[in-house]
Amino acid sequence: MNDLAALGLEAARSAGAGYADVRINRYRNQRLAAREDHLTAISDEESYGFGIRVLVKGTWGFAASSRVTREEVPRVAALAVATAKANLAGRGEAIRLVPVERYEDVWQTPFVKDPFDVPLDRKVELLLAINREALRVKGAKYCSSSLHFVREDKSLASTVGTQLSQTLIRCNPAYTVTAVDGATGRFATRSHDIPPAAYGYEYVEEAHLAEQAGRIAEEAVRKLRARPAASGRKDLVLHPSNLWLTIHESVGHPTELDRALGYEANFAGTSFATPEKLGKLRFGSSRVNFIADRILPGGLATVGYDDDGVKARRWHLVKDGLFVDYQTTREQARWIGQTSSKGCAHADSWASIPFQRMPNDSLLPGTAARSAEDLIAEVKDGIYIVGDGSYSIDQQRYNFQFSGQFFREIRDGKLGDPLRDLAYQSNTTEFWNACDGLGGPETWMTHGTFYDGKGEPGQVNAVSHASPVARFRGINVLSTERKL
Repeated sequence: MNDLAALGLEAARSAGAGYADVRINRYRNQRLAAREDHLTAISDEESYGFGIRVLVKGTWGFAASSRVTREEVPRVAALAVATAKANLAGRGEAIRLVPVERYEDVWQTPFVKDPFDVPLDRKVELLLAINREALRVKGAKYCSSSLHFVREDKSLASTVGTQLSQTLIRCNPAYTVTAVDGATGRFATRSHDIPPAAYGYEYVEEAHLAEQAGRIAEEAVRKLRARPAASGRKDLVLHPSNLWLTIHESVGHPTELDRALGYEANFAGTSFATPEKLGKLRFGSSRVNFIADRILPGGLATVGYDDDGVKARRWHLVKDGLFVDYQTTREQARWIGQTSSKGCAHADSWASIPFQRMPNDSLLPGTAARSAEDLIAEVKDGIYIVGDGSYSIDQQRYNFQFSGQFFREIRDGKLGDPLRDLAYQSNTTEFWNACDGLGGPETWMTHGTFYDGKGEPGQVNAVSHASPVARFRGINVLSTERKL
């Protein structure tokens, strides 16, 4: 890898590049799915190739190939430089990268068992065991389960002198139970709340997924009997399995600098959090602290180094309720007068050019020990929400609506009966300023997604968001009941 990368860097320099980097990457994806008593899908895919990115007189050029050979690398390097030179005709302001340190390192996701070394029959049996246990519950009619594993072997070399090798592993176990009322035809679903995570197969084994299938199925059945929620202002206590998605859409995307400046608008819009608001916008209450990082244990966006060769780090986006910073790359940092990158460059393939992608953005817990029960005890009229559901947010990442998986009424400080058919509606600053209670460190949990989309043409990023249980006062709740 180092020899091939050196060949590419030298070819790029000789052709006129002032800066160049070479990424040689291998990606493997394995997916299994089952429904009731049979396997419905299985796939095992591998992609291998390299991409060369160059700067010529402040203009990017990029080229890639799946033929990783000594003959192909110089050809692609010359093509990348030729592309940059062709782009000079339409160039605006010259691109200037902020400095980066030179690194030589090897980094990998901490794991015990590589998921790709685990026999397929063990994985299939786990899925079928989950389905069997769920369908033992009376009223549970269907169960769909799945496993998705990713392994990325990535190398990066640049004209800065950096040489990096990273191995990233991610696991995504999931299942959903559907309960059906035979008399009315009404149905309800309940998905397990286990998040995808950057660990080995031990994460799947330690989750005891089949042992919990009965509880998930019972909650699906309970949703059938639940009464519809009433619309109105309610206090909400949100579990991390619900709050992660609200963080992703209302905090993660708005603090992407390219989105805030309008460079990203085709996929999901721009951002209300524009640079003149830095240090001034009261994003949330004084309890609210959001950190961005690429070092979160188990985080899907956790790496040793980003695709610019910047070492992973952690920083505040919102501090004591005040909006204070963005997610940036080496190219973007100068746009707002910063002298170093936050390390947010990422490409989803050897054939994709790196650009700014979301790190793990998380809400910090309170400092004192405080449980969900403690927060609920101070609510007179409210709702406790677990799990993520449907959502909608506008093109400025401001006005939004989110639902959930499982809802419980709160009356006079105590959990009551399950509810159904509801969503909560607010705007970003109103919602986070309504936060008046946070669970302690013991309630802090990580959730996330394999499938965060951005860009045109689109790229996919995996990202996690951690949070404690949190309470919000006076949030508008909507009844989503469909009249049959």
